[in-house]
Amino acid sequence: MEAAKSLTPGELSQFLRRVAPVRPVFIWGPPGIGKSALVEDFARSAGMECLLLRGTQLAQEDIVGVPRVEAGVLRFSPPAAIARKEPYCLYLDELNAASQEVQRAFQRLINSRRIGEFTLPEGSVVIGAGYRGKKAGEAAPLASDLINRMAHVQLQANAKSWLDWAEGAGIHPLVKDYIRLRSDHLWSNPSLDEEPFSSPRAWHILSDALKSYGNEGLNEAVVETLASGLIKPPHARQFSAFNRQQLRSWDLTSMFRGETGWPDAPEERDILFFLVESFRARLIRELPRDGIALGQETRAFTESAKRLFLQLSAISLELAQLVVARGEDGRVLPDWFLLELARDLPRLVTAKAS
Repeated sequence: MEAAKSLTPGELSQFLRRVAPVRPVFIWGPPGIGKSALVEDFARSAGMECLLLRGTQLAQEDIVGVPRVEAGVLRFSPPAAIARKEPYCLYLDELNAASQEVQRAFQRLINSRRIGEFTLPEGSVVIGAGYRGKKAGEAAPLASDLINRMAHVQLQANAKSWLDWAEGAGIHPLVKDYIRLRSDHLWSNPSLDEEPFSSPRAWHILSDALKSYGNEGLNEAVVETLASGLIKPPHARQFSAFNRQQLRSWDLTSMFRGETGWPDAPEERDILFFLVESFRARLIRELPRDGIALGQETRAFTESAKRLFLQLSAISLELAQLVVARGEDGRVLPDWFLLELARDLPRLVTAKAS
């Protein structure tokens, strides 16, 4: 569903409040990104209960009910969870992975708001969700009539929205500080190798696990074990290094100010790698794509970045090359900065030597 508009969690909440009460909505988005939490929040804000059903765990009778003979007439008795008297939010997740029979039952529900002889209470809301990922061939495609009767949107991971939520949700400070620094690690594509992958849900679980140990029981080994079991392996390694960096007071901001330099001890190699990745991510995030007419603050930031790059080159040329290379995500530093870096390195080397 590439044509559907991508919305942040905040935008989707507004969309649901406006559209869901009048028309069914279908939310596209990968596992763990927060679809269910947003739908449940919407239902609470509307004063309704939210009934969550998963398409992959349903049979047709779980929606339409089972047949019974009454006075010689065959009737269907819908499940008690669905046949409610008060209006509610019916949320069917993984709908596009459901069987064709379940999809047809859901289609009739959307078309007529009826299940057999049961009619949804006035004011009830119907929301579907699904994920069209690398294993999409295993899912039954949505029927065109079903697609045509729902408003489709895509939910995208958004670090700012997640951090705003995290402030009031009691998320562990170590997790919040890490996502502030590496917002690009909030979510990653699910692995086909059955490895953990990063998602807002996984970070939430990691936070709960960290808090369960308390301050006294939380050591480097515990943090590494928890992270490696919950988030993408490269992210887990960097999160563990970030924890060690916090314990040993390494700070990228103080490095930009010239107060500290790169760690260069052999036992601090993992911390150095984490700082290099963070350094690159910060350059990509803060350097403008156009180097024309830079402001004073940006120019000072650029000069500090060049100085740090030179210092890093003296410690590890391999890691310095990692900074300027195209990343796995396809992102690269701005061309104007790379040109300035190549032009000014001899001057910086001479200044350092003198």
